Amino acid sequence: MAEIVDVLAQHLFFVGLDPITLRILAGCAGYERFEQGEWIMRQGSEADRFYLVYSGRVSLEFTSPKCGTVILETLADGDILGASWMFEPYRCHWDARALEPTYTLAFNAKCLRAICEDDHDIGYELMKRFSSALIKRLQEARLKCSDIYNVCAK
Repeated sequence: MAEIVDVLAQHLFFVGLDPITLRILAGCAGYERFEQGEWIMRQGSEADRFYLVYSGRVSLEFTSPKCGTVILETLADGDILGASWMFEPYRCHWDARALEPTYTLAFNAKCLRAICEDDHDIGYELMKRFSSALIKRLQEARLKCSDIYNVCAK
C-alpha cells in the first residue's frame, strides 16, 4: 500500500497543503476497507471518523416514512465522507453504506480535533476545505429533496 502521506498529497481535498501539514494529518489516518452493503456510519452514531474515499462507491442516505430509503448522493473516488467530527455533539447526520468494495483513508476524529486545537492554522485550513465541501453537498441535498418531495407527496 502507498504511504498515507502520498495518498493525501494526491487527493483533491488536500491539494496545496504543505508537506509538513500532510505528514501531521497522516498521523491520524489509517486504511479502512468496507465490503459491499456494509455500513460505514449510521445516523445518530458517534462521529469518530472522517473518510477520504479513494476507491469504491458509497451511498449517503436517510429513511423517509413515505418514501423509504432515499439516496441523497453517491460518493466515489476523490470524495470525502463525514464532517460531523468537527461539530459538537459529534453525531452523524446521515447513513453511509458501501455500494461496492470501498477503500478509504479513515481519520481519527479526536486526533484531528487535537491537531486543530494545537495549530489553529491547520484547523482554519481544514474548516475552509470542509465548509466548501459542505456548501456544495447542501446545495445538492436541497435539489434532491425537492425532487423527492414532488415524487413522495403524490
